[in-house]
Amino acid sequence: MGARFRGMLKTGDLGAEFSALMLLPPLRSMGPMRVTDLAEIKGADPSTVSRQAAQLVKAGLARREADPADGRASRLAVTEAGVAACERVRTARVAMLSQVLADWPADRVGAFTDLFEEFNDAVEAHLRSDPPPRETS
Repeated sequence: MGARFRGMLKTGDLGAEFSALMLLPPLRSMGPMRVTDLAEIKGADPSTVSRQAAQLVKAGLARREADPADGRASRLAVTEAGVAACERVRTARVAMLSQVLADWPADRVGAFTDLFEEFNDAVEAHLRSDPPPRETS
C-alpha cells in the first residue's frame, strides 16, 4: 500500500508504522502465532516482521506470550488496544473508499466489487499453489 494511500486513511498516530499495523489483522483473525509464521503468511522477511512486531509490542498493540507448543519460543498476540487499532484502520479504509465511490452508479460499484473479489480469490489461489518460477528465454 502506497504512502499516499496510508496518508489518506487518517487513522492518527497509533504508535507503529503502517506496515507494522498491517500485521494486526491476521493476528486478530487467526490468533497468536510465532513471528516466523506471521512472516510466512504475510510473504515477508522474518527479520522485517520481527522489527515490526517489536513496534507493535512497544506501542501496546500486541504482546509476546510463551508458545504452548514450545516454552522456549514466544508468539505474538493482539491486545485490546491492538483490536481497537485494527478497527480504526478498517473504519478509516471504509470511510475513504465510501468517499471515492460516492459518485459511482450502484451498478458500477457492484461490478467493481464482484471483479475485485474475483481478483482477490485468484491472487490467493495463486499464492497457495506456489507455482514454479517461470523460465526466461
